[in-house]
Amino acid sequence: MSTKRAYVSPLREQAAARTRALILEQAELLFAERGYGRVTVADIAEAAGVASKTVFASVGSKSDILDRIVDKAVVGSGYEQAVARILDVRTPDGVLQALARGTRAGNESQFKAHEAIRKALPVHENGEALWERATADYRKALHAVARHFLEVGAPALRYSPEETADLLWFWFGPTGWRTLVVENGWSWDRAEEVLYRTAASALA
Repeated sequence: MSTKRAYVSPLREQAAARTRALILEQAELLFAERGYGRVTVADIAEAAGVASKTVFASVGSKSDILDRIVDKAVVGSGYEQAVARILDVRTPDGVLQALARGTRAGNESQFKAHEAIRKALPVHENGEALWERATADYRKALHAVARHFLEVGAPALRYSPEETADLLWFWFGPTGWRTLVVENGWSWDRAEEVLYRTAASALA
């Protein structure tokens, strides 16, 4: 006995994908501007020009939307490509320059997502786990860079490999960039230059 296959319309799938992308884009913007706790699904629906039930059907609850924003930001930061480029650099100073450039690019391109995530932490039902999800790959990448930095001939160690990775997180993690650019109004160019020089001076 044959069974009928459900017909899947490519045009309908494309339209659904565009709707999801628009909902996530507007949610990210609202979360970044107002804060996660002050935004409702109805607000997101209105900004995206769809019904609330479409939001739930397309991307889920507000918590689901934030999870999708986290996943999109991790991939969109380009951290894997940046680490690959850094691991090709063969001098300690070059490693730090490439790290400053790569982390600047990731933080700048994903600025709205980072703000959305950061503003959600105080009110999210599991903020600690959310921050861990958002930063785990970032931290692993900096540990890989720290090992490489030491392997390519960094000066006599003042710090252990673990401490070196912690310091790279301190300077080049999202909080360091945000402190200079958002809280103190530095340009991204100036922040990149100073963070690189600070790291180079401390680790030289």
